[in-house]
Amino acid sequence: MTSPPPRQARIDRVTLETSISGTLRLDGGSIKVTTSSGFFQHMLFSLAVYAGWGLELNIAGDTRVDYHHTVEDTGLALGEMLALALGDFSGHQRFGQSLVPMDEALVETALDAGRRPYLHFEGQWPQPLAGDFDLCLVEEFWRALTQKAGWTLHLTLRHGRNSHHLAEALFKSVGLAARQALAPREGGVLSTKGVL
Repeated sequence: MTSPPPRQARIDRVTLETSISGTLRLDGGSIKVTTSSGFFQHMLFSLAVYAGWGLELNIAGDTRVDYHHTVEDTGLALGEMLALALGDFSGHQRFGQSLVPMDEALVETALDAGRRPYLHFEGQWPQPLAGDFDLCLVEEFWRALTQKAGWTLHLTLRHGRNSHHLAEALFKSVGLAARQALAPREGGVLSTKGVL
């Protein structure tokens, strides 16, 4: 009898622009995110809480330029850890969805964690910034993550007047959808092909 996969991963990703190290445990644990953007740190923390992950990330980047490299490379690193933690992609529920309100904002997520990387992002930010964080980078984060994680992710900002509320609802919504999609499943791959 084989033991179940560990459902966890570690990464050390160092480039000329960023340095990111971390651990991910799909089935829970402590959450500690350190980065120079308070807003981005808050979003990553919210994602981990609602997904039910244990997540430790130490993120440093060339923020003297802006946050673009830091945000994109964090998406790449987290996406890679998500793929590693799923191993052969045979032991999880695969699909998840959620609809999350936050005051006047409403956000929808549909997720297929099935090795088919694709991002559909729909919606507008009423205000372009949250603090000093450029909200157009939120889409870049999810695009990078989906490519490395092998996720199909449809994100819709249905309505809202406050960009912070929309962004926070979005990260929480993805977290809840991921909690469903990555939950353990017995019986092999959930696919008519028998393999992902």
